[in-house]
Amino acid sequence: MLNAATFSALAEPHRLQIVELLSGQPLTVGEIAARLQLRQPQASKHLRVLSEAGLVAVQPAANRRIYALRAEPFQDLDGWLETYRGLWEGRFDRLEGYVQQLQDAAAPADPPADAPAETPSRQVSPSTERLP
Repeated sequence: MLNAATFSALAEPHRLQIVELLSGQPLTVGEIAARLQLRQPQASKHLRVLSEAGLVAVQPAANRRIYALRAEPFQDLDGWLETYRGLWEGRFDRLEGYVQQLQDAAAPADPPADAPAETPSRQVSPSTERLP
């Protein structure tokens, strides 16, 4: 079930960047801090919020803590968004049809393919025309 904590956790730009980093591979707090140019206590604070929201899991390894994304909250988020995807896809389809109608109405009528092409007629000025 999707909850407000997920949205709240992802709303902060640094936490969203952390999620993007972790989508590639699990990382330690120090690696996350270095890549985002944060102090380690700041990175730890953001990771704690992500952990409390259930978005990341932590695995202690000796004196390091390795963080990885948990799939379930993102699957829940994807399921919740699915209803809105259908709504927006229908709206975009209708918008595409409307734009096509506007383009069709604004396009100049093409001459039939078998019609001879018009060539500009040459007008001769009486003052420049010389007869033998």
